[in-house]
Amino acid sequence: MKRIFLSVISALILASASALGSRPKLVLTIVVDQLRTDMLERLSPDFRADGFRRLMEKGAWIRDVDFGAPRLDAASATAVVFTGAYPYATGITSAEIYDTEARRTRKVLEDPGTIGNFTSENFSPAALLLSTVSDELAIDGAGLGAVYAVAPDPQQAIVMAGHAGNSAFWINDNTGKWATTTYYKDVPQSISQRNYKQAVASRIDTMQWKPLKDLNLYKGLPAQKQYYPFRHTFPHSDREAYRRFLASPLGNREVTDVAVELLQSLNLGKRGDALDMLSVGLTAAPYKYVKDGDYRLELQDTYLRLDADIARLLNAADKAVGLENVVVMLASTGYYDDATIDDEKYRVPTGDFSTKRAESLLNAYLSAKHGAGDYVAAFVGQQLYLDHKAIEDKRLEPTEVAADARSFLTRMSGVADAYTYAEILAQATPRLQSVRRGLDARTAGDIYVEFSPGWNVVDDNVYPVVKRPVRSTIASTPAFFMSKAVAPQVISSPVAAPSLAPTLSELLGLRFPNGAEERPIQLVGTR
Repeated sequence: MKRIFLSVISALILASASALGSRPKLVLTIVVDQLRTDMLERLSPDFRADGFRRLMEKGAWIRDVDFGAPRLDAASATAVVFTGAYPYATGITSAEIYDTEARRTRKVLEDPGTIGNFTSENFSPAALLLSTVSDELAIDGAGLGAVYAVAPDPQQAIVMAGHAGNSAFWINDNTGKWATTTYYKDVPQSISQRNYKQAVASRIDTMQWKPLKDLNLYKGLPAQKQYYPFRHTFPHSDREAYRRFLASPLGNREVTDVAVELLQSLNLGKRGDALDMLSVGLTAAPYKYVKDGDYRLELQDTYLRLDADIARLLNAADKAVGLENVVVMLASTGYYDDATIDDEKYRVPTGDFSTKRAESLLNAYLSAKHGAGDYVAAFVGQQLYLDHKAIEDKRLEPTEVAADARSFLTRMSGVADAYTYAEILAQATPRLQSVRRGLDARTAGDIYVEFSPGWNVVDDNVYPVVKRPVRSTIASTPAFFMSKAVAPQVISSPVAAPSLAPTLSELLGLRFPNGAEERPIQLVGTR
């Protein structure tokens, strides 16, 4: 009876859609971490005709997508793309957050109520507070549309699959196995077979990444890079082997292989009138594992190999259902992290900001002013958390203590500025408005710290110690839409990232995600 009811509902929905015009059969969404517009334009003559150039020439090419918030990463930016809302509303402000109750840093999608398949980590989309395009697609089809996501990173894959997806898959960076979570109930046979018969672990010792072309064919390289080709290997003896692999184009190739397998083995787009969705996460991030800190050659090679993977995905979709029946969205994650620690011989102004020392000095200052006590709970990333229980026990006003802490921190070497959460909520300046978009009231610290470019933030409260160089890098990041309903066009003016989700929804004839904050982009149609 339930199946008959769902069939009737689905038929009504599809009949309504037919009245408005034929709908696509497949949605292919691709999110490429740290993809840059200038690199695409620079390397476009070297790209294949069926990869990025096909999107540039046959789709709507948006050259400058503005994500409007700092501290982005693959998880938080992907949530913006799929929900149409800024991080403050999505619940995904960063891949890792500080849990004030447990007093520890944890993954934002960590969920002890689930069990991992082929992983010891526990994840679910429960912390994602808004519906996604993938959720709306599943709801629109009364659950008949299939929704799958694959990515190198677990949290990015889960965000793309959403709450209502069939499943999300990622590569476990400790074992090399394709993993998922029991939150999703569907594990296609092709995934299990790959883990047992073609596992990355069985191949990784034989893999190597070296230049795709002769070195003199790469663009704008300094002399020292034109004579010494790189060669990166991933031996089992290296504890970072899988992380290095996933950060390389070989990781993109593995993700693309699995995406194509799912497209073919599950007959996506060919299951009657159902609208199916396949989401793929890839990376164009600088390869931080180079020995000399100069990854320009590796970066160009990454783009050339990424172009081939994009072509494989588009060609697979074309072979499956014909590209005229596919809506493609490709987006970047809106940020670019090229920070490295420069050699001291270049005498670039620098210094180390120790979070452990800052906590200690700040606590001593607050104790001298308000009486002995432990006022500081943690310093995580750019946020300082005060111990509200200790402050309340002393009958102090938390906002006053936060203001004192801010005043002290702004006088520390390596700190460019600091804001209390109350100041951020006021959004008195464009900068504070941007910071506000990236913070969730439930997980935000009491003080947000901006560090001076060139300095290194040293988290010496953990082992091994983590040193993060600070660099302010602004890069235009692109997005593409390709559909039979969209004419080829280039949009050069900045576009707000939250407009991507409603634009995709409009092309698919879906409701917008429930928290979408922007209108769809006004694309030129073909008719």
